[in-house]
Amino acid sequence: MRAVLQRVRSASVTVEGRVTGEIGAGFLVLLGVEVGDTAADLAYIVDKTAALRVFPDADGRMNVDIRQAGGALLVVSQFTLAGDCRKGRRPSWDGAARPEEARAWYERALEAWRAHGLPVEAGVFQADMQVALVNDGPVTLLLDSRKQF
Repeated sequence: MRAVLQRVRSASVTVEGRVTGEIGAGFLVLLGVEVGDTAADLAYIVDKTAALRVFPDADGRMNVDIRQAGGALLVVSQFTLAGDCRKGRRPSWDGAARPEEARAWYERALEAWRAHGLPVEAGVFQADMQVALVNDGPVTLLLDSRKQF
């Protein structure tokens, strides 16, 4: 499982002209589910996201996690994170989980972040989405449950 975390001042997702999720400060999370992902992969991504200390403390140093900062998550499914661009000019999507499996993991991730006490908004799984954000910092982090990067 892979995630791109972008610390934002605000972010929103629009589908067919309707805003489906919107947050103020927090993380925009682009979540990609891969073939073979397990509960351990999910736990790694969820726990790491909730615990990363990349929000400013009173001295302006990145020393506070998202809960301490009072932030929220906007989570968007993104199978393209599993794309393999090493050969040729067209990415291979063979590493991405099938839609029905990916949807189940995506929904479990939303539930798990909520169980951590985080406010969670979401995009629409498998929809054509327009994502708007104001990146804060900018701070952008890559997470890979298999620790390939």
